[in-house]
Amino acid sequence: MALSGLDIQKLLPKTNCKECGSNTCLAFAMKLAGKKANLSECPYASDEAKGILGAASEPPVKSIGFGPEKKIKIGEETVLYRHEKTFVNQGLFAVDIGDDEAEAKIDETLAKIRDYVVVRVGKSLTVDMVSVTQRGSDPARFAALAKKAWETAKRPLVLRSKDSSALVLAAEAVKGSGSILVAATESNADALRAAAEANGHSLALSGTVDEVCALSSRLKAAGFNELVLQFATQSLAEQYQVNSLARRMAIKENYKPLGYPFLRYFESGNLLEDSAAAMVEICKYGGILVLPGFDAAQLVTLMALRLNIFTDPQKPIQVEPKLYPIGEPTAASPVFVTTNFSLTYFIVSGEIENAGTSAWLVIPECEGMSVLTAWAAGKFTGAGIAKAVKESGLDATSESKTLVIPGYVAQISGEVEENLPGWKVLVGPQDAGDIESFVKARLAG
Repeated sequence: MALSGLDIQKLLPKTNCKECGSNTCLAFAMKLAGKKANLSECPYASDEAKGILGAASEPPVKSIGFGPEKKIKIGEETVLYRHEKTFVNQGLFAVDIGDDEAEAKIDETLAKIRDYVVVRVGKSLTVDMVSVTQRGSDPARFAALAKKAWETAKRPLVLRSKDSSALVLAAEAVKGSGSILVAATESNADALRAAAEANGHSLALSGTVDEVCALSSRLKAAGFNELVLQFATQSLAEQYQVNSLARRMAIKENYKPLGYPFLRYFESGNLLEDSAAAMVEICKYGGILVLPGFDAAQLVTLMALRLNIFTDPQKPIQVEPKLYPIGEPTAASPVFVTTNFSLTYFIVSGEIENAGTSAWLVIPECEGMSVLTAWAAGKFTGAGIAKAVKESGLDATSESKTLVIPGYVAQISGEVEENLPGWKVLVGPQDAGDIESFVKARLAG
């Protein structure tokens, strides 16, 4: 029977220390009862409380770790929609290689996976895993490719084969890599569970919803719970429906047989169809997404979507408030100003650079808000901008004494000038894409 918040509070230290992030132990207990907090957040929970509340307070979707130290995680979600709280662990991208491919192509793909990095709003985005699929008939070749992929890319692996003996051999070859074996069914589950457990890997279960539920219940009862679910679906609509149903059952009904992350392969042979299906999977609770090959354009598109979905809407991505040089500015260079919302900063700085000019970019503290939001909240004001310019040292060193403010806050130009005597304040464009034409028209020469 589920414990109520009052039942849980009786097992907590009742110190109201606030170290868990809640104002009182009762408030924390209510979060535990609603599956919106973890008992580990309480630094003073007793062993008795951990014993009683451990299972009761665990997230409805189990956390599964990958890599030698299990630091790469999926699962651990407690809500259906990110605005209810936030999503915790983003889905992982894997790129597939097969043992039927030429060695030169395999080497090229592994090098691309290892070296691929895209920087977006200050975050470095990389390929998380390597998928190795057996399409030939030689288990030794499959195991050797798995070992090569691990040693080259240093990413945990998604090992897929219809041959259980080949999977066991590959699992042993990359022991300690924290990979996943794909996929267990009723006929081979025991053998693959033993291989996964002995070599420190997770196990994917494959089948219909009913088959997966029966298998996850049996393996959990046997003491192995490092599981990921791969549902057999025939269409994009069914993919959407099954993922939604399974996640709703896990979170709303606390149905443990479905309380695991998901895995899905995309191999229709059509780049656009695979990309569309992957986008649905990202939005609908995807855990591991295996792409059929390395395509940089596809990767950056999917990674940008994933970053947007898994950015906490209550905690905007921010850059450090300070003075940033764009290009090679001098004392005679103009000064731009915008907020410390990361996306705003990177767009504005990029457009200044694209304009072919060197300038200073002053970033005041605006709590990660966009320009209009910060202005409406009183965080982006004439006085605040002037204070940031003075603290940057530009008030004393700038020869141009020209400050460009965003066009959306033209109304504060007078206030900026009052607080920055001797400076000329220009109202810049409303859209960052117009910075280049603004520079040529107003700042050239």
